[in-house]
Amino acid sequence: MARRAVVVSGVRTPFVKAFGDLVKVDTIGLGVAAVRGVLASAGVGRADVDAIVWGGVILPSAAPNVGREIALDLGLDPRCEAMTVTRACASGLQAVTLAAAGIERGEYDVAVAGGSDSTSNAEIKLPQKVVHALAPLALGKPTASDMLGVAAQLLPISELLPQRPRIAERSTGETMGESAERMARRNEISRQAQDELALRSHQRAAAAIASGRFDNEIVPVTTPDGRTISADGLVRADTSLEKLSKLRPVFAKDGTLTAGNSSPLTDGAAAVLLMEEERARALGLRPLARLRSWSYVGVDPTDQLLMGPALAVPKALERAGLTLDAVDLVDLHEAFAAQVLAVLKMMASDGFARARLGRDRAVGTVDPARLNVHGGSIALGHPFGATGARMVTTMANELARTDKQTAVLGICAAGGLGAAAVLEKVS
Repeated sequence: MARRAVVVSGVRTPFVKAFGDLVKVDTIGLGVAAVRGVLASAGVGRADVDAIVWGGVILPSAAPNVGREIALDLGLDPRCEAMTVTRACASGLQAVTLAAAGIERGEYDVAVAGGSDSTSNAEIKLPQKVVHALAPLALGKPTASDMLGVAAQLLPISELLPQRPRIAERSTGETMGESAERMARRNEISRQAQDELALRSHQRAAAAIASGRFDNEIVPVTTPDGRTISADGLVRADTSLEKLSKLRPVFAKDGTLTAGNSSPLTDGAAAVLLMEEERARALGLRPLARLRSWSYVGVDPTDQLLMGPALAVPKALERAGLTLDAVDLVDLHEAFAAQVLAVLKMMASDGFARARLGRDRAVGTVDPARLNVHGGSIALGHPFGATGARMVTTMANELARTDKQTAVLGICAAGGLGAAAVLEKVS
């Protein structure tokens, strides 16, 4: 019989505003909290984990293999191998699908996959002029004349200041927000429609919190000063269309993207425990869901940088033998409300299907009632490497606790990348 990888459990840390409550906890510390929590939630011992596959975007230069550092900090069996993967905002989903594929190939039986990012602890980049001038001094035994020579190279002093990160595309120099502005104009996405989607994201996330829906998904984090952070910090239950409409555009003076309809800079981590199905059942663990298919695509960054899900979702559905209207739940990463609305418009377009997908008919429309049913990244936040694992966690739990059978996930990512996965209930 073919091996099947199943999701046994999933948790995440609270998602909080960058430079806020978790400012002193780095990406490794966030990952440790999430992995510790997911093992405890399933009652799995540290010696049972065969592998960690971790996603990250803002990787620490001194320890870029965050997955291995998590394994060592938790005292997992030294044989537990680990790697860290990066696929921009789809890194967390990439980690989960790699772990699932490894289990199904027989590489291991038990794996933890997920991701973390601490925007608060992003390293500030020095100008290359400074690096090139000072590196020979740091690596050698400089004389006084060497030091004077270096000082001359560093003039003018104004060029020595650290550079402010722009999160811009290397190939185009355009930030993701600027690309989303172009996407909004090109696809005729109005400011009001964006604000309405953002409001719905906050309302649904707030309702999930109030109902206790996230109680079993969120694990607390203890900060170095002894405080315990146990709740999300970005959801605004009291926001309104009126409040959102008063916010000024942030990426273009005449634009429609604001801080209110864009995902915020966030610190957090999410972890998913996957097992070979027979191993899970032998341990008395109930599988929540399995990954039926997945897809990763690339698009031209100079075209529509964030359109990837409009290509990846139909491909994942096709591989799963499903149509969009047959799927119970649709969970799209909300990098920007404009991007989500544009992707939905593309999937509903016959012209887009013919031009981009080689199909005669549109992929289909998505009823808002089955879209991001517990909110999305605009409300909850977006730690770059963690979002994919958060989405898998929430959708797997939703399938397990309801009569829903299938869910499709879609994520846009920097570099002109798109990702999608189909989850199905395990009976």
